[in-house]
Amino acid sequence: MSVFKKIKRVAKQALAIPTVRKTYETATRAVLDVGGSSRLGATIYSLPGFLTFNREQYAVLAGRRAYYKNFTKPRRSHVELRRNVHRLEKGLVMEPRRPVFARDYILETVEFYLEAVKGTDQISGIDPAELTWAHNVLEAYFEAVDHSDPVIARALEGYRSVSAPVDVVIDRHLSPYEHSEVSESDVSYDQLLALARRRRSVRWFEPRPVPRELLDRAMIVAREAPTACNREPFEFRFFDDPETVQKVANIAQGAGGYAHQIPTLAVVIGRLDYYFSPRDRHVPYIDASLAGMQFMLALETEGLSSSIINWPDFELLEAKMQRTLGLAPFERVVYLMAIGYPRSDGFIPSSVKKSVDVLRTYDAPTK
Repeated sequence: MSVFKKIKRVAKQALAIPTVRKTYETATRAVLDVGGSSRLGATIYSLPGFLTFNREQYAVLAGRRAYYKNFTKPRRSHVELRRNVHRLEKGLVMEPRRPVFARDYILETVEFYLEAVKGTDQISGIDPAELTWAHNVLEAYFEAVDHSDPVIARALEGYRSVSAPVDVVIDRHLSPYEHSEVSESDVSYDQLLALARRRRSVRWFEPRPVPRELLDRAMIVAREAPTACNREPFEFRFFDDPETVQKVANIAQGAGGYAHQIPTLAVVIGRLDYYFSPRDRHVPYIDASLAGMQFMLALETEGLSSSIINWPDFELLEAKMQRTLGLAPFERVVYLMAIGYPRSDGFIPSSVKKSVDVLRTYDAPTK
């Protein structure tokens, strides 16, 4: 048994004693009365326990550092280009559309595009779909704006200075298009509700492998989830080797008792190197969670079930997971997911949900 598990077991045994638990709760409330009363109190509280938040601070700074260092490296995805192309799309769909917009970042966007085009000769060069999208949006932008503006004229000159890769095609659906062209949904509300209710946290699986092609099909659905500036700042790392699955799953406390029979494990990683500002430090967790929800629903349509394994921000476990997976400082684990074919005789928690009245309000008073 590891030192951490021994300490945890001793702590649990101690807290089971009423007097010890009461003393602990009283002391905790006293500390929180100070630390939670003001930002100054929070600063004082954080000094002796800096490790609690230091890993996230380091991840944010390391991510910002990597963001700029990545500019001239061959990459499959150029996040800075994705962000700016999405900004152009938002300008193109505005009503009324202005004849001149994006003056403050169009030159930068063209520079990003030219760098991406240069990377197409690299083995690890940009994803062709990403480059095609960028090319289509830039074509639509320069067709829509006023070329007499000197900044736009310079950007257009730079854009035309290189030829698009031969495999890039013009597709009007790869730049803004009318909503009327979106196909009607064949999924009714009742069908969607039934699918959502079918999805339950399953922890007991049949002893058979999960076909990787089904995971890839579910990923196609996951990638359609909304994401800030279309960055998609996450990765799904799948493991289906039994020994590796157990090794990784046992790091997470939430898999205790059933890690030994998980067929496939996903570790969902949020990437902070996709951001130049700490203001966006929470976005990878949000976007990864949105994608994960669609991924799980897609699994259900293929007869597969799943369970989210919580990943608390606990320093000892974070360090162990980072070593095990070889994660960079800016690659943060968001959650783990157990995946497999559900055992028909396996039990699942009922997990009764809150009523809608508890979860929502309309026009709540504002100050």
